[in-house]
Amino acid sequence: MYLVDLLFPNRCLECNRIIPAEEVVCGVCFEQVHFTHHQFLENNLLVEKCRLLFPVEHAVALMQFEEESTSRKIIHQLKYGKREKIGEILAKWTLERIDFLPFKPDIFATVPLHPKKLKERGYNQLHLFADTLSKELDVPCDHHLIERNFYKKAQAQKNRDERTYKEQLFSVTKEISNQHVLLIDDVFTTGNTMSAIAWEVLKAGNNKVSVLVMAVD
Repeated sequence: MYLVDLLFPNRCLECNRIIPAEEVVCGVCFEQVHFTHHQFLENNLLVEKCRLLFPVEHAVALMQFEEESTSRKIIHQLKYGKREKIGEILAKWTLERIDFLPFKPDIFATVPLHPKKLKERGYNQLHLFADTLSKELDVPCDHHLIERNFYKKAQAQKNRDERTYKEQLFSVTKEISNQHVLLIDDVFTTGNTMSAIAWEVLKAGNNKVSVLVMAVD
């Protein structure tokens, strides 16, 4: 055990109990995580949500994202707590619960941060998650396939030119066609972000789109 582990032990995000460095919650609090039990080839609520916005082949979420839930705390720490390693933990949980075989996608693509946001945060919370899945499933992952064109939405655009803004929010950076692309994000709420990206991928060529998120609201 390292001195830093003695001085600053890893603690459960839910109950503050000391836990091993490679974990995020203790065994007791792990039982409080609300997993969706989605399967890649089965219909579910996320599939229905997506199909209201864009054509989707499959869609799965690892967890439910209720207010004050353990899953919300986990993802909040991943995004804002400088705990990038949580992405690897969530990927392992995903592999234990979701079977992507036999119809694996051709490529994984993560939702990008704007370069300014990436510099502020220091990392994209999706990259380690997606890279872990990519390695285990032997599917290539491209973190640069999708580009975010705006840092944030200007206040004046909130009630004006909404459609134009959404259409220009993301771009596909490379030629891609006849590919089944799995789009990866942390939380699916309104679906606006995922929809904007999906349409760009679909317009880029004769592509198919599926969705994987860490949690669905």
